[in-house]
Amino acid sequence: MIQVIAGKKGSGKTKRIIDMANQATQESKHDIVFIDDDNRYMFDLRHEVRFINAGEYDLLSDHMFMGFLCGAVAQNFDVGQIYIDAFKKLIHNELDTCEWVFKRMEAISASHSVDFVISISAGTDELPEFIKKYVI
Repeated sequence: MIQVIAGKKGSGKTKRIIDMANQATQESKHDIVFIDDDNRYMFDLRHEVRFINAGEYDLLSDHMFMGFLCGAVAQNFDVGQIYIDAFKKLIHNELDTCEWVFKRMEAISASHSVDFVISISAGTDELPEFIKKYVI
C-alpha cells in the first residue's frame, strides 16, 4: 500500500508523517523505517523507528533513490512500513516523470508486504493523476 500526504510548504505534512511513524511503533509488529533528506527531525521520532538520512548518500536521481529504497527493504525482511519525507528533494526529478517509481513501489509493497507513506510538497491540484489516487 502507498499513501501520500500532499500539501504546500508549511501545511503540516512533516508533523503528520512523524506522528504516523510514531503511532505505528505502538501498533505494528514489524520494523519501521523513516527516510528524510537531513537530520532535522531525527529526535522527533521514537527510538523504535529506524531513521535514515538519505542526504548522506548523494542520491542524484529517481533511479538512485529507487535503488536506495530497494536496499532498505532487502537488508531487513522485517520492515513493514517505510515513511519518506521530502520525496521531491530525494528523487531530484519532477513528479510527472516518476510514475515508474510509484509502480515499482506498488510491486515492492505487494511482494514484500511493505507499506509506504510519502510526503510530497505540492498541493493536491498540482499532483499528476497517477499520484492523486494515493492521497490521504
